[in-house]
Amino acid sequence: MTSTTTTAYEGFTAEERAAMKDHARETKAAAARRGSKAEKAALAVADVLAKIAEMGDADRAMAERIHTVVTATAPGLAPKLWYGMPAYADEAGKVVCFFQSAEKFTSRYATLGFSDRARLDDGPMWAAGYALTEVTPEVEDRIAALVTRAVGTA
Repeated sequence: MTSTTTTAYEGFTAEERAAMKDHARETKAAAARRGSKAEKAALAVADVLAKIAEMGDADRAMAERIHTVVTATAPGLAPKLWYGMPAYADEAGKVVCFFQSAEKFTSRYATLGFSDRARLDDGPMWAAGYALTEVTPEVEDRIAALVTRAVGTA
């Protein structure tokens, strides 16, 4: 006779609930913005930079470097907030890549993630997220190469 142990579903973590609330606020704020497309884009960039400025020292330093690398490498990607995280979206407004701070989800490392919009396909399996503990010049080069590939400009 075998026994099965089941665990009760605990629901979303506090961090996950906070991220969903962030996303709802971001969506409402974006919908309420008035002005030209350029003005809305400038406000979105300001939101991303403000979110980065709120981060702890280590995460902020990495997010700043990633922001610089992504915007320089793929100027067609538009910075925006996505679930309270800096993200970069294509012309359709769909997120291609994002930075998740370690602090936000009480993780031991930050993450550079890519959505299914990123063209990183490499056979039947490929990485869609990368753990980060530091952004060195070598890491910046790797990020630039990934972003180039993700947007299909390689």
